[in-house]
Amino acid sequence: MTAAGTNPDTAFSLDSYHVSEELGFILPQPLKELPPYYQPWMDIALRVPELLEAHQLRDHINKKHRELRLAHLALGVMTMGYVWQEGEKDTVEILPRNLAVPYWEVSQLLGLPPILTHADAALANWKKKDPEGPFDMNNLELLLTLPGDDSIQGFFLVTLLVELAAVPALRNIPTVIKSVRSGDCEALARALEVISQSLQDMTDALKLIHDYVNPSVFYGTIRIYLSGWKDNPIMPNGLIYEGVQTAAMEFSGGSAAQSSLLHCFDELLGVRHVKSSGRFLTRMRNYMPPVHKELIQDISMQPSLRDFVQQQACEKLSLAFHHCVTKLLHFRSYHINVVSRFITVPSARARQLREQRPDGKSNISKAPIGLEERGTGGSSVISFLKTVRDQTKSVFLLPTPSRDKSKTNLQH
Repeated sequence: MTAAGTNPDTAFSLDSYHVSEELGFILPQPLKELPPYYQPWMDIALRVPELLEAHQLRDHINKKHRELRLAHLALGVMTMGYVWQEGEKDTVEILPRNLAVPYWEVSQLLGLPPILTHADAALANWKKKDPEGPFDMNNLELLLTLPGDDSIQGFFLVTLLVELAAVPALRNIPTVIKSVRSGDCEALARALEVISQSLQDMTDALKLIHDYVNPSVFYGTIRIYLSGWKDNPIMPNGLIYEGVQTAAMEFSGGSAAQSSLLHCFDELLGVRHVKSSGRFLTRMRNYMPPVHKELIQDISMQPSLRDFVQQQACEKLSLAFHHCVTKLLHFRSYHINVVSRFITVPSARARQLREQRPDGKSNISKAPIGLEERGTGGSSVISFLKTVRDQTKSVFLLPTPSRDKSKTNLQH
């Protein structure tokens, strides 16, 4: 338990959890270069798409027998490229020692698993083209990338902007906790209104994905490089990290469920996820920076916001809480629509193309068969997301929105 704890006399501060007042969970000012000590790894990491295209990444890594530690992002990008260089038809069973050992050591230091996570690819993988310019799509680019051309940059940067849109909500979580403790209904209602608007801004940011990511490229090219070796039929036995341990290990690929944002909002609003969806979400917290996981746990230990609102005879407060839950529900509904467009629809199209043209060379028809209808984290993605959305409805205190009003349009 951190200093924030559950002591009513202790101020709840986001600083204790490495959460920025300006950027939230996003890593402020990620380094662009590592010291020369790490340069051999960076030379490879910067060329991953090119080396994959030439089927040479494994050779380059095997030649660079260096027992060096490197940043989690660079090692993660190389690991995903090494494992998935030949797609689903020639995966490896062993990650070579010169990659596995430093990756394991860096991961142990960070408290993260040795696989590319949301915390790497989205939160710590950005830079501004103009350091003094705005934090927007036109002024952002990735530090390291994988195959997928402009679409993979769009995918990670849109995700980054969703995180950025949540910052006002994160800043108001301590206010919510303090107001519940002190019984300040006015301050609480104002804070909930900010959170509600922030959740709407997150949905609006997510809509940018249609402008910057091609569904066929995402489904056919990008998705396999974000996939892990747990609950994945392509790699049912996991991956041996040579020099770490002899038994294979299983880790989930990157997933939106690894973002700390919705976990924080669920704990704040009292949303409880149970059975398989709850177990999956709880496991995804092990893929977050430990201090962010600790923030989620500490929010869960605070006095119940929902119970407090329910006990007050304050219509303004009840409406503010209701609007927060409604916006969270809308975000999750929109996310389902996005996943349908980027996974479910392309999956059906890929099956159709394979039946019509078995030797077809389109991106979508070359997509891994073993990943159909599954998220990169290994879950049965649509059924999981629908369950999580439906469990969100359980915290409404006022009548829930009608189906027509809560339906979110896929387009702008």
